[in-house]
Amino acid sequence: MRDLTQGSITAHLLGMAAFIGLSLIFQTLYFIVDLYFVSRLGNAAIAGVSAAGNIFFLALAASQLISIGVMATVAQAVGKKDEAEANLMSDQAISMSLFGAVAMLVFGYAFGALGVNVLTADAASAAEGRAYLYAFMPSLALMFPTQAMISALRGAGVTMPTMVLQTVTVLINAALAPVLIAGVGTGVPLGAAGAGWASTIASIVGTIGLVLMFPRVQSYLRLHISTLKPKLDAWKRIIFIGLPTSIEFLLMFVIFVVIYWVIRDFGAEAQAGFGIGGRIMQSIFLPAMAIAFAAAPIAGQNYGAKRYDRVRETFKQTALIGSAVMLTLSLLCHVAPELMVRPFTSDPEVLTITVEYLQIVSWNFVFSGLVMAGGSLFQGMGDTRPSLLASATRTLTFVAPAIWLTYQPWHRLEYVWYLSVASVVFQCVLAMWLLSRTFKQRLGAPAPITIASSAG
Repeated sequence: MRDLTQGSITAHLLGMAAFIGLSLIFQTLYFIVDLYFVSRLGNAAIAGVSAAGNIFFLALAASQLISIGVMATVAQAVGKKDEAEANLMSDQAISMSLFGAVAMLVFGYAFGALGVNVLTADAASAAEGRAYLYAFMPSLALMFPTQAMISALRGAGVTMPTMVLQTVTVLINAALAPVLIAGVGTGVPLGAAGAGWASTIASIVGTIGLVLMFPRVQSYLRLHISTLKPKLDAWKRIIFIGLPTSIEFLLMFVIFVVIYWVIRDFGAEAQAGFGIGGRIMQSIFLPAMAIAFAAAPIAGQNYGAKRYDRVRETFKQTALIGSAVMLTLSLLCHVAPELMVRPFTSDPEVLTITVEYLQIVSWNFVFSGLVMAGGSLFQGMGDTRPSLLASATRTLTFVAPAIWLTYQPWHRLEYVWYLSVASVVFQCVLAMWLLSRTFKQRLGAPAPITIASSAG
């Protein structure tokens, strides 16, 4: 356990963000490695795998119900120095995650193919997407218990061991991808399905490793098999905190689905370009995401300890560092986007679409960073409803106008990207206002600045 209620906020942020960032990098490399090898199969495979990959956002949304709730409750319990409560919430989150994993498998295999068929532009892309999804589904189910354990550890301030484990799983995935996708060394190429199986096998290894590692990397939390029986009061606490964030991710899933639907008439090249651009954007967001993820347990522990001055300082430092990172990334997308895109496609039309996408959406990077910073503070304080309210506005400012655009004769692909930028800016303004109001309600007025004077 790491006490985040003492010491420099900036040092805690940067120290934890370094390990969280590496974990996120290796987690994202799952998709980058798959995309790299799948891109060699053609535009239909890229479009199909990218469309099927949207199911990942659905699984991520559902898993946030548990992971955000357990991170916040464990962090607040650690801040209060209540070890029994921290262990109770950790155990109950793992219990919930096992239920979520089973539900994900049932839902995915029952309805996943239908979703892929709706999102893809042609039959070839749909076939590739289905093949990938069926093999990738066990990996999505395992996301529930792994995220529950990782989030419990994060609430206790432990991040480095999980980064090491995720590094190992990505190396396994990277080694398996060319073997299973292209048949290197076996002569039996599985195509898009091979990408899914590579991720699933790596996830199985990672889950087993995490179970074995959990009680060995810290002494504060333990896995208590006897206490996995559901306790409704604990489940309610986790759900209260995690549900709004889960719905936020679900709305993100809806937005991606809408984008795939509104650009389908532009062909598989447009969907492939958006798929590549989206993966690249997710990857370059990782530094700011890491800082925001680190802020949540810091805010949570200090909120539990009633160190409200440190909660405010956590947001200030998170916003400043995150904005600087996002501004740098935005400039990179304007100056050299081709360098990031060329490894994934040699198709001139796909390349042009992806470059244009990155250049336009990069205008909202700083605003996205502030939204993430605000969301982390809402999580730490244990009330994510205001963050959900800000995210929900995108159904009005993006989804409805985007659908309307598709029926206009002057509709162009770049208008969708510009609309996305405008909706994020509006979301940011609302989120910052809601955070300011929440600070006043939960933390009270900031402590006055006093200037000491000495008698001469």
